[in-house]
Amino acid sequence: MQNTELMTPQMVAAENARFMSRVYAWMTGGICLTGAVAWNVSQNEAWISYILMNRWVFWGLLIAQLGAVFTLSLWIRRMSSVAAAAIYLAYAALTGVTLSMIFLIYTGESITQVFALTACGFAGLSAYGYITKRDLGPLGSFCIMGLFGMIGYGLISLFFPGMQGGVAGKVYNTVGVIVFAGLTAYDTQKIKEMNIIGNEGTDEDRKEAIYGALTLYLDFINLFLKLLNLLGRKK
Repeated sequence: MQNTELMTPQMVAAENARFMSRVYAWMTGGICLTGAVAWNVSQNEAWISYILMNRWVFWGLLIAQLGAVFTLSLWIRRMSSVAAAAIYLAYAALTGVTLSMIFLIYTGESITQVFALTACGFAGLSAYGYITKRDLGPLGSFCIMGLFGMIGYGLISLFFPGMQGGVAGKVYNTVGVIVFAGLTAYDTQKIKEMNIIGNEGTDEDRKEAIYGALTLYLDFINLFLKLLNLLGRKK
């Protein structure tokens, strides 16, 4: 660990930049893994049929995903960086299995176009969160409240499926785009501030990068899905 008292502002900025590079590398790796798994599963009719015909398998995948997220969020400081990386990559792979269903609903061209749009939008929003000097805390609080509202609406819609269709569905997905766009900028700023200067190269530093990657990964995937629901062309 370096002596932070001897570090110039330029050295601090350079270390922050290297930390964020590791965060983005882990995030990109997770997204690539998710995409590869989703594509390969979608091309295997036996796997698709097994997942669709066994409701408990599908729900088991979702529960495993939630378990991985909660494990990393709550206990990452108690585990090694190797264990954190393994859980993160396992989560990305499981997400790929569940997301394979989008290839049955939307055209491949449409998925590619929306993914490219998401990547461009995410890059701009994250860059803003990294560069801006404005405190994005109020924006983050507003978006988090919106997220909880979306979760509540989603749970209610499980019992009333009609709430996810028509105009209500479009409004829900539009709100989702706004919420996750705001969270992308806010989370980027928060992750940058989370970096402990002088901690570079330690196990704690690697865990911080993985946790930051998970946060931005979730923002990206949710933004992609909400845009796909709005703009995607169905088969």
